[in-house]
Amino acid sequence: MLLSLAWKNIWRNKKRSLIIIAAITFGLWGGIFSSAIMVGMMESMVETAISRDLSHIQIHKKDYDKDKDVRNFIPDGINVLDNIRSVKGIRAASGRTKIIGMAASPSSSYGVEIIGIVPEDSKQVTDIYAKLIEGSYFKSDRKNPILIGRKLAERLNLKLRSKVVLSFQNLEGGIAYIACRVVGIFKTNSSQFDEMNVYVAQGDMFRILESDPIIHEIAIRSESVETIDLVRDNLLILFSNLQVESWKDMAPELAYLSQTTGIYMYIFVGIILFALLFGITNTMLMSVVDRIRELGVLIAIGMKKSKVFIMIVLESVLLSLTGGFCGIGVGVLTIAYYGNNGIDLTAISGSLESFGATTILYPFLPAMMYIILTIMIVIAANIAALLPAWKATHLVPSEAIRTY
Repeated sequence: MLLSLAWKNIWRNKKRSLIIIAAITFGLWGGIFSSAIMVGMMESMVETAISRDLSHIQIHKKDYDKDKDVRNFIPDGINVLDNIRSVKGIRAASGRTKIIGMAASPSSSYGVEIIGIVPEDSKQVTDIYAKLIEGSYFKSDRKNPILIGRKLAERLNLKLRSKVVLSFQNLEGGIAYIACRVVGIFKTNSSQFDEMNVYVAQGDMFRILESDPIIHEIAIRSESVETIDLVRDNLLILFSNLQVESWKDMAPELAYLSQTTGIYMYIFVGIILFALLFGITNTMLMSVVDRIRELGVLIAIGMKKSKVFIMIVLESVLLSLTGGFCGIGVGVLTIAYYGNNGIDLTAISGSLESFGATTILYPFLPAMMYIILTIMIVIAANIAALLPAWKATHLVPSEAIRTY
């Protein structure tokens, strides 16, 4: 009965109720969509970094990150790689030979990280092959093929089939040289990465080094994002003599941003609800003032003040939930549309590339957010109803009936 009465009371002044419902709807829609953009951008940055070069998990020799010398490779790396591929929960693994060196063209030279890969294995772990804007992914009969980033190509004035000479330290401490032909030019979402990394076939590196196969880094893709930590823990047990790190360990700044984005999202929506709270309170106060005579009569004929209190609270909750569900509904539709079609940010691609974000943004919001948001709306509605409900329950019936 109180619920039905509260719902009818909301619509006694349709214009006032529709205005506050519209305010709640557009306020929540703006908060939800803005939050989805923030989450989508953060997810994009993380996924881009993982797909570009981080992968889910990496294995190195102990303290490799402190000393990236060519001789600091994983002992018996080929057997370690084979054993890793048989571990449960791992979808793919690729061994990399990584050496810091110089890339030189007739016009200039620049410091780069030379990454030796088995092309087909690397395709299972990273998506460099999908980022080619010119040429092919090692599909060439030319000797010593190389893939370079567009930024490096611009710096060294290189094009497809251009010659580039790589120089780097060999295992004996001397300098080795290899003349390569550019067979592919890639462009990722990070201009810094494109400028500082080149890819060559692992076999070519071993030939120049005149050594048996050596692996400095093993990149791993787990079967799902949810199992990354479990797979890492299993690998730590199996290879306790090696350094096993997830992407969160290798890029703590990204992990921190990913964790704090959710907190910022709730704070942002909370501020919007806090602002709307005053509007709801004002609307309910006006509703109580308009009905002082009626409320006085109800109390005079025996309606308990507790029921009057509950009725006012229910009005506030129903008003807020109506606007809230409308806002959430519009937000869901907007996020679904742009989540499928994306938001084109090509106009600011230069700024996005500086921190590794994609130019097509896909807004995303976790399902848990909608549940928490509904709870936050109910809490805000109850808080907004306290003052109007208190005023209604403290009316003196005789005065209320005579005065209004």
